[in-house]
Amino acid sequence: MNAVGIDVSKGKSTVTIRRPGDVVLMPPCDIPHTQSSINNLIRQLHSLDGETKACMEHTGRYYEPVATWLSDAGIFVSAVNPVLIRDFGDDSLRAPKTDKADSQKIARYTLDRWAKLPQYGSMDKTRSQLKTMNRQFGFYMAHKTAMKNNLIALLDQAYPGANDFFDSPARSDGSQKWVDFIHTYWHVDCVRSKPLHAFTEHYQNWCKRKGYHFSAGKAAEIYHLSSDLIAVFPKDGNTKMLLWQAIAMLDTASATVEALRRKMDELAATLPEYPVVMAMNGVGPTLGPQLMAEIGDVTRFTHREALTAFAGVDPGKNDSGQRLRKSVRTSKKGSPILRKTLFQVMDSLVKRSPVDDPVYAFMDKKRAQGKPYYVYMTAGANKFLRIYYGRVKEYLSTLTGNGEM
Repeated sequence: MNAVGIDVSKGKSTVTIRRPGDVVLMPPCDIPHTQSSINNLIRQLHSLDGETKACMEHTGRYYEPVATWLSDAGIFVSAVNPVLIRDFGDDSLRAPKTDKADSQKIARYTLDRWAKLPQYGSMDKTRSQLKTMNRQFGFYMAHKTAMKNNLIALLDQAYPGANDFFDSPARSDGSQKWVDFIHTYWHVDCVRSKPLHAFTEHYQNWCKRKGYHFSAGKAAEIYHLSSDLIAVFPKDGNTKMLLWQAIAMLDTASATVEALRRKMDELAATLPEYPVVMAMNGVGPTLGPQLMAEIGDVTRFTHREALTAFAGVDPGKNDSGQRLRKSVRTSKKGSPILRKTLFQVMDSLVKRSPVDDPVYAFMDKKRAQGKPYYVYMTAGANKFLRIYYGRVKEYLSTLTGNGEM
């Protein structure tokens, strides 16, 4: 048994190789992330007698190239949650935090969990790519929200309330009707300076050119609302430049978000559990891939409680002696991005209210009991994950039994 503990950082990895009985084959050594250095490490690992397993933490993105290089070379690689490494006991009161100490600790963890280490495989690469897309999706969504708020703040000085004229959802290319509208009618005087019939005709041509539905009643409503507004900024070139720049930034962010949304759905569709996840209530082409990205391979969880703990929606425990607490906060030790996605799924269920759905029925029961919002939403997320675990794992077992995986 050769346990390879790898502490990965940017540009280099610190590697320790141990055997049972506190035998150190290689003390902590820094390996640069270059082809020659990694190939030398691979040759060294292949030359060892007995079975070899390499283990590392899946923190950030740094571990992925190392895991891929070693895995492609035929070496058993396992990437584990850093919380497991952190909580692994060292039988010591000292807790040094250095790359060398971490690699030694990972090597000891590898020996202790030898038979239970999950293997990093080719499917993990797809899941890793999906997870990266989801993180980028979240980044650009935040950027889009910031750009939207910035545009509305500028618009309040030139055409107050114009962003509320339409509530049409974004198109597949990211364009939105209210944004396209203010690109043409960027100041309130662009509307009210014309007679009503002239604006209506102009608005009708605009709708036809942009592919939007035209309504004469809506044109009249916009015109009458605009007639009574107060603009702070004058209708001049400076105001137009400010608004058009803000619109361009928002359009770019919106297009990126929609492109990522489509690509995430396409990539998620290549994973075996996709049809099961997409069939669940509250899940759609956006939230489904996000769930799959953040949960990853469900078979790496030994039981349902492991998945709920990973999400941080598991009920806490705080008992001691005769004191038994019935209400304890959730652990919140897991992935905050997964919890956010779960809350969005629960919010979708609450809005749609499918009475035949067990998760919604459970939340509705808790709500009827007078439970606070976050209590019944978290309880619903916990139940949803348990159902997710059961359905997906059963489906994957069926595929494995049929030889399809």
